Amino acid sequence: MDTAATGLIFRDASDADVDELVALIESAYRGDASRVGWTTEADILEGQRTDPEGVRAVIKSPDSRLLTVEREGRIVACCQLEHRGDHAYFGMFAVSPRLQGAGFGKVIMAEAERQARETWGVTEMHMTVISVRDDLIAWYERRGYRRTGRMTPFPYGDERFGIPRRDDLQFELLVKELVR
Repeated sequence: MDTAATGLIFRDASDADVDELVALIESAYRGDASRVGWTTEADILEGQRTDPEGVRAVIKSPDSRLLTVEREGRIVACCQLEHRGDHAYFGMFAVSPRLQGAGFGKVIMAEAERQARETWGVTEMHMTVISVRDDLIAWYERRGYRRTGRMTPFPYGDERFGIPRRDDLQFELLVKELVR
């Protein structure tokens, strides 16, 4: 078994987890603390990545789950799974910066895909990634995701998603076929 998987506990998030999850997500993507890991967006976005209301909305949605990953009693990762008919949406993926690069991400992603496939019977996983995140997109491609070239605009002016440091941000749809 992959040593990164050792000691990981997967469960659905609860209201009691909201503050810890917001802190985890922010630490993985924003500010200087995020620079410890490789998923930082600090050079392209300032401000928040999410907020308690956004996390709580995912937890409460009947078609969504916020898969929470614990290790040694602490939340170390999370990801959103949302059922959208024949596919699931994968989002809000965060791994503690100090654990990034050790194989946790691929283990967590594989478990999320397995759960989406088994729970909802979906045949594809979809996600959106900021198109200028070449390193992150390449990581997802190594996990079997393919670029579609389908873009959606970044929500400029809505600070709930951060404050852009550049004017060329957009989201690209990535898709992976989930094999049974």
